[in-house]
Amino acid sequence: MSLAQQPYILQPVLPAVDSGEISCAQALGSEIYVGCTNGSLLRYTIHVGPDQQESYSLSSRQSLPNSKPIDELVLIPYLARVLILSDRQIHFYSIPSLDPIPNVKPIRNVNMFTVDQQHLLRPLPSSHDPHIRLQPVDFCVIKRISISLFSLSEERLQFHKASGFLSTAPEFMKLATQQDIPFQPGTRLARQTGHYLCIADAENYNVVDMQNSQMISLLPVSQAIDSVVPVKPFILVVSENEFLILSWTGTSTIGIFITGEGDPVRGTLTFPSHPLSICLDHPNVTALLANGSIEVHEIETQSIVQVIPPPPENEPEQGRRVGIVSSVGGYVVPSQEYGNKLRKMKVRLRRGPDPVDFDA
Repeated sequence: MSLAQQPYILQPVLPAVDSGEISCAQALGSEIYVGCTNGSLLRYTIHVGPDQQESYSLSSRQSLPNSKPIDELVLIPYLARVLILSDRQIHFYSIPSLDPIPNVKPIRNVNMFTVDQQHLLRPLPSSHDPHIRLQPVDFCVIKRISISLFSLSEERLQFHKASGFLSTAPEFMKLATQQDIPFQPGTRLARQTGHYLCIADAENYNVVDMQNSQMISLLPVSQAIDSVVPVKPFILVVSENEFLILSWTGTSTIGIFITGEGDPVRGTLTFPSHPLSICLDHPNVTALLANGSIEVHEIETQSIVQVIPPPPENEPEQGRRVGIVSSVGGYVVPSQEYGNKLRKMKVRLRRGPDPVDFDA
């Protein structure tokens, strides 16, 4: 496979972070937002230095009130907001300023949360009509034994009551009108697209249809009978009505595409070991494996289109690969050849009977 056929190359973006260890990160356009283990939220922006080379540098810093590790951050470009999970609380800040949102208090007692993927994909509002009213962005908050539904607008956080939720599992009960959806303890991961919510607990993947009030059990997180080591679940939103879930078989990991109704579609992805991290960059699924290598699978054909080898054994600790993330809004990669790309060239133009030289 030639380099021209491979979809990705590795390039350093931030050589080091000067505030604790990185716990999570997201990129958006010419900015990178980094959450740290000491509760610091950092914003890096791209600049062109005196040597005409582009690089990211620290532009602003915000510290969360509790100074606890930032477990997750989700950028919402459509509303210019970032949601931050730390110490079982969701905090709300504006981007790019990183100012707290006035009159929006943190949500407490949170195990995890997930923003509707279709709302994350909304295009940025037009700058030509600054008075347009933006639609709220929906997200689910997973608590110890319940699911809460919220909508976030530019200046307001709204809580929604659940209505008529019915599960096929015996632990659940039908509701008339309740504040939260009851749920069994132990939820480890959740992803939402529209009214479908895919959830992984300690043992199984489940899909919840919040519109038609039902839950369907899918398959085990681990199919290995004698396994005593917990297996990390992975869920990716592929489309408006499709998830990708990963299950460990004992010898390899399989990736299965599931609709919101619980039906399998497409083919199956196969990984030689259970990934450390996985992300979707349509049309590819990229997985970081335990040995540090990165496999890239094409969604439509399920074939491997690229394998990036692990880092050299003598590479320093800061070069160790611990995770991969994708950016729904895209981001700018610094050019290492800025000075060579932009240079004067003569272009011959014809004006009248004789050609004329212009500098461009």
